Amino acid sequence: MENPSTALVHTRQGSLLGCSEEGFHIWRGIPFAAPPTGELRWRAPQPPQSWQGVRMADSFSAASWQNSEYCQQVGGGDPGQFSEDCLYLNIWSPATRKKPLPVMVWLHGGGFTIGSGGLAPYDGKALAARGVVLVTVNYRLGHLGFFAHPALEAQAGERLYNFGLLDQIAALRWVQENIAAFGGDAANVTLFGESAGGRSVMALMASPLATGLFHKGIIQSSYTLPDTPRATALAKGKAVAAHFGLQNATADQLRALPADAFWSLDGALKIAPTPIAGDSVSPEPMLDTFFAGRQHSMPVIVGSNSDEASVMAEFGVDLAGQIEKLRREQRLGLGLIRLLYPGVKGDAELGRQVCRDMAFTTLGLVVMQAQQRVGQPCWRYWFDYVAEAAHDVYVNGAWHGNEVPYVFDNLLLAEPSNRYVNARDLAFAAHIADYWVAFAAHATRHSDALPGPVNWKACVRGRDRLLRIGLNKHAGFRMANRFMRARLSLFRRVMHQHVKLD
Repeated sequence: MENPSTALVHTRQGSLLGCSEEGFHIWRGIPFAAPPTGELRWRAPQPPQSWQGVRMADSFSAASWQNSEYCQQVGGGDPGQFSEDCLYLNIWSPATRKKPLPVMVWLHGGGFTIGSGGLAPYDGKALAARGVVLVTVNYRLGHLGFFAHPALEAQAGERLYNFGLLDQIAALRWVQENIAAFGGDAANVTLFGESAGGRSVMALMASPLATGLFHKGIIQSSYTLPDTPRATALAKGKAVAAHFGLQNATADQLRALPADAFWSLDGALKIAPTPIAGDSVSPEPMLDTFFAGRQHSMPVIVGSNSDEASVMAEFGVDLAGQIEKLRREQRLGLGLIRLLYPGVKGDAELGRQVCRDMAFTTLGLVVMQAQQRVGQPCWRYWFDYVAEAAHDVYVNGAWHGNEVPYVFDNLLLAEPSNRYVNARDLAFAAHIADYWVAFAAHATRHSDALPGPVNWKACVRGRDRLLRIGLNKHAGFRMANRFMRARLSLFRRVMHQHVKLD
């Protein structure tokens, strides 16, 4: 049995000393790439520099430049300090371990514009206590992470736009090379994330550059918005340069702009909450890869929440207005939708449910069918639990992102749940974390169920089934067959025409 007395480890770059807390070793602020500053801005991440002696790893690094107030409101908490030098990761590992442990690598959400791997809801102790090594990752956000411009393209001699995704790939490569020193099994890595983090999991499952770097994926509340086309991204890049007075910008002029000049850009100049299709990372649109069943072959969990429309206002979507638009432009389509949503009254409520299902719920069906094409199991879920004291706040169900502190079993660390959860809420969260860890530890190509309060059956051999996590906001688990199948089948067929930000 391994029980190191201190959190001293030796990586390829040098020795690290972390912290020991409550039976865990924790390392914060580990560099997995060179600082992407100066000449390295808008380039693929370079290997981290080595160091002599022992480097302290006891505090979180700065996060990528972003809107701090916005992150505190909707992104999971205070992201702390900001810097262009932000490519660091954090690790939680049990102090006592008998063998190499499964590894879970978390990619935070935030629309690719906010967030940090050091936010309180992502604390890894509760998952590590279940026998995994937990890794959280920072990556470049906003225009620093997703940017295209002809001058950069010409200088690089190749198409690279998704620098944030390249950062995630670099972190996974670092995990492959070093995680054994922290007690992890490099041959059993689960990549999981929520919202933009879930979208990132899908993007890396579709990327030729991520082949073999992880072995399972958990996709939480990803969305069906199309990737940004290359031509659109290049035009936006030119518009951003012009905004700074650079009508015919050179690569050097762009890299000379202050790092904090981009995060506050708004309106037509802000980035979309999607990666850019058409570079070396994402040669084709991610959804096209999944529709064709060309994603990397691995077991997957995928699901979404019962009130994902709670995030639509952040995308500028008028829920009732979407129904009014159908009434004006596609009355037959509106009639069909009403048949699919019997008993739903009012444009606002119908719009809420339709937008939720088109943008989020349908993705579970798309991923399930893609998984069946490659012969890999897919566990689907629908999260609909609300803490008992918050039913009046979350009237329509679980908001976008509400499942995250349940997955991490961190209700007492997350705002605002730490102010009102009770013992029954905590017990429910523990079951969800158990499911996630069971998947990371034991799921294989040949698995067909995960143990828990309900035997969670995978969608294998053509079966369409789903685990309801929470029943009408109350505690409970129940398997459902062909969940919303008629609605989701329709939305899958019209996704490319109707799911868009404009």
